[in-house]
Parts: sequence; structure tokens; C-alpha cells
Amino acid sequence: MNSTTNKSKEFEEHYSGTLSDYVTAIAWSPQGKTLAATSAAGEVVLWNDGDLTTLQTGDGKSVDCVAFSPDGKFLAVGGQDGQVKIWQDTELIATLKNAPAWVDKLAWSHTGNQLAFSLGRYVQVWDADTREIVVTLNFENSSVLGIDWRIDGQYLAISGYQGVKIWHSQNWDEEPYILDMPTVSVAMAWSPDGKFLASGNMDRSVTVLEWNNPDPWVMRGFPGKIRQLAWSEATTKLGAPILASSSVEGIVVWEKLEDDSLGWEARVLTNHVGVICAIAFAPKSFLLASAAADGWLCLWNKAKQVSQVITGVSAGFSSLAWHPQGKLLAAGGENGELLVWSRVSRGQGFGRS
Repeated sequence: MNSTTNKSKEFEEHYSGTLSDYVTAIAWSPQGKTLAATSAAGEVVLWNDGDLTTLQTGDGKSVDCVAFSPDGKFLAVGGQDGQVKIWQDTELIATLKNAPAWVDKLAWSHTGNQLAFSLGRYVQVWDADTREIVVTLNFENSSVLGIDWRIDGQYLAISGYQGVKIWHSQNWDEEPYILDMPTVSVAMAWSPDGKFLASGNMDRSVTVLEWNNPDPWVMRGFPGKIRQLAWSEATTKLGAPILASSSVEGIVVWEKLEDDSLGWEARVLTNHVGVICAIAFAPKSFLLASAAADGWLCLWNKAKQVSQVITGVSAGFSSLAWHPQGKLLAAGGENGELLVWSRVSRGQGFGRS
């Protein structure tokens, strides 16, 4: 293991608290004032500069996904009981009951208050302004494993067995665009600029579709299925973002080459000895964070080398999330730890490649 090799730490502990069980998901509000966290016991809490507010106490049924609307007005959670709950500030304004379906994926549109959430093989879209379900989309091939809106709100991508289906949000009745593949799309994400859609797959491959180009790139050679994907907001000299993908305890970072026929160049990042559970780029930066079951949170300067290893959980990490301005980094632990680190003012780490 590489310990903290730099002269000075980039991040230091800012807050440490505990939920009663495994932290399943965390998310910052777009303005960065509030961090929401959920647990396997069913808790939903808000952290605001050291103060914890409990929106929901644990009932033993896991809450598995959490997201703020783009204006920060609404907070949505979903979980094992099939309920999607939406709060406005600290007031519960809607409970959508879908038992026995398990809601484990949800995502707000980036341009409005429309919330998409999974229900087995279906995705429903709920409008927070009208308080109504707008559409029910049938993925058909399998349970839904991924949901992501493009940055402009025009397209909603849904993934699972045999690939990704992409619906046009201005015309839900139109047949979806299908990114067909002979495997299961385990993880899926639009790039922040909306130009690319990446799929991490069960057959140890990564597929990258450039929007309006019918021929996707397929990258292979991973040790196991691709569990997580993360795109950088920052772009290279070519104007393309960087893609990070994790499989078991390794990370592969992909950088687009000038020659389209050569596609994307890979570099492998190794330091973890446990399965990686979360990866994310700091905003407008190539600083990559990875959290794993080994109890290490690694910071990779310019997505190349480890600049700091952060610990602080008694078992493994379970989740991580960057503050929208990149000045704070939050993570959850398998034993309920909720941790926030702050950027040390003298630290750099925001280098572009």
C-alpha cells in the first residue's frame, strides 16, 4: 500500500458521525449546503455543517438510493419497501407506494423536477411540480440496473440485460434508441458534456457510445465485471472528458485519442486490496477518489498516482460523494460511519492532465 506520499495532506477530517447500519447512499445538495445519507436500517438523515437532522428513523427496511433535485428543493429516496419518498426541505410531501417492487435506482432530470425511478423491469417518471406520474417505461429485458439523464434533460438512459435503451423525454411514445449488447449493462453513465454514454458490463467490457455515432467503442481486458463508472467534468486538450472504470480492486482510466479508429487509451491504477465500491472525480478536475471494502479511500492526483490514502472506518467504505465545489469529500462506511473531509487550503491536487 502507498501511504500518504505527498509533502502535505490534501484533505483532513472535518466531521465524523454514525448511523445505526451500513451507509447505503449519500448525496450533496446542488448548492452544497446539505449532505443526505441513507442506511440499510432505513434511516434518512441530513448533515448540515456538523448538525444531523433525522428525516426518517430506521424501521429495518433498507433505503438504497438518494438524490436531490437540480434546484435543491426536493430530496427523493427509494428502497426495500417499494416506497419512493420525496421531501421538500424537511417536510415529507409525497410517498409513492410500489410494493413489492424494490426501488434501488432513482435520478432527477438535470433541467427540471422530474424524477425517474426503477420498479423491477419498469421505470416511472414522476413530476414534482404536478405531483403526478408522467410516464411508465418498459425496459422488458430484465430488471433495471441503471438510470441516468443526459445533462440537457432531453434523453433518459436505462440499462440492464442486453444493453441500454434511451428515451427522448419530449416524446416518451417514440421508440427508444437501443445500444444493443450481448451482455448485462451493470453500470451506466452519460458524460457531463452529454457527448458520450458509457456502459460497464458483466462480460468484463466497457462500451462507449458517442452520441450521433452508430459505432460504439468496446474496451476489454478487465479482471471481472465493471462495477462503477465515473466521468470527469474537466476535459483533455482534445476536449474530451476522462472515463474511470472499476472492476474488483482495480481501476482503469480511459483517455480519448485523436484518432477515432484507435479509440481510447487505458492506464491501470492499482493500490486497493479490496473490492472498490465507489469512484468519483472532483468537480472540474482530474482528481479521482476511490473507496473500497479494504477501508481505504484513495485520492489519485490527475487520475494517475495516489496522492493520499484516507482511512477512518472500522470495516470497509460503502459510498462517497464530492461536494459540488470540490472543497469537501464525504463517505459512508459499512458499519454506519458518516465522514466528511475538507480540503487543506495549501493542498493542490486539482491539476489538469
